[in-house]
Amino acid sequence: MRAVIIGAGIAGLAAALRLSQIGWDSLIIERAPQRRSGGYAVTFGGIGYDAAERMGILPDLVKRSFVTEELVYHRPDGRRRFSLTRETIVATTGPRSMTILRGDIETVLYERVHDRAEIRFGTTITAVDQDAHAVRVTLSDGTVEQADLLIGADGLHSATRALLFGPERDFLLDMEHKVAVYMLDKRPAAIAPGTTGTLSSGGRTAAVISVGDGRNVAFFGYRTAHTAPGEDAATQLRRVYGDLGWVIPEALDGLGRADSVYFDTISQVVAPTWSRGRVVLLGDAAWCVTLFAGYGSALAVGGADRLGTELERHQGDVGAALAAWESALRPEVDKKQKLGRRVKGVYAPANPLLLWLTQLPLRLAALPPVRRYMTRRFIKG
Repeated sequence: MRAVIIGAGIAGLAAALRLSQIGWDSLIIERAPQRRSGGYAVTFGGIGYDAAERMGILPDLVKRSFVTEELVYHRPDGRRRFSLTRETIVATTGPRSMTILRGDIETVLYERVHDRAEIRFGTTITAVDQDAHAVRVTLSDGTVEQADLLIGADGLHSATRALLFGPERDFLLDMEHKVAVYMLDKRPAAIAPGTTGTLSSGGRTAAVISVGDGRNVAFFGYRTAHTAPGEDAATQLRRVYGDLGWVIPEALDGLGRADSVYFDTISQVVAPTWSRGRVVLLGDAAWCVTLFAGYGSALAVGGADRLGTELERHQGDVGAALAAWESALRPEVDKKQKLGRRVKGVYAPANPLLLWLTQLPLRLAALPPVRRYMTRRFIKG
């Protein structure tokens, strides 16, 4: 059995690894000319953690994870509001989870996959034709690849989804925010090693995250009410955040020296079905839950793992496998998407009172009795 996988991100690489474990061959098609790195930090747990353990990559992920010693919430001028200690952060996330860069998850998967599957960079999908027996994929390099399954793991703006399921506008739910993420070439002096500093003001959030190995990430998320048409990332970020102090000027200066910048709207993908015949969508291409839900990487790995399990269980009956896979996974995805839509309303609130109310649970979590209670709940669970 053979699969063509569109996208060499977390979902695509995880799918290739899981399929190799059940005896499938895979060809991975990636539009970027080379592997990307960096990305924002994620809390990786739940079904993703369980899947990583079953797939044998958990130890490598743990090695690349990092522990935040202190999470400090700042005022716009840089003064501290409050902070969470390492113990409090661990208590709020639970024992079977870790904090890790998205790019480091990709690296672990790539190191396991690159000698098990062909990866073709700088290539895109241009057409798809399928029947009851096979799917044929036409690529931008002029080749036509035949396979038993086509997996569209090409992210929020999936070309696979556009070709087979319909135009992007039919599936994207705009969450009325934008995000920019990039690696800094040096750590601002006000950010201690191993710490994260963040602030929220006037519908804007910014953070600088020390992620280990001397690396530091700048993160900006803000409501689209602040946006203007036609602006690139640098122009828009300087206009939106230019009045803030603290480490914001240093972080904005680092934008011009960044190797790459992720800059996009925050949108969910809401699709009534994730498969058509021998074509299936996976990860953000199928269900992007957004950073508001904070579960995208875990869902990508967990979804890939379950996909391989169902394909193996149904012994080559692709249609039955895809139906069983979606039925098992959709409740989890729906739950996380609903969470993301709820969080949208209180993310980076413009109202100072609402900001205080949204931060109140975190302040309470820092209290020793509350932290001990949360730790006990996780252990019992």
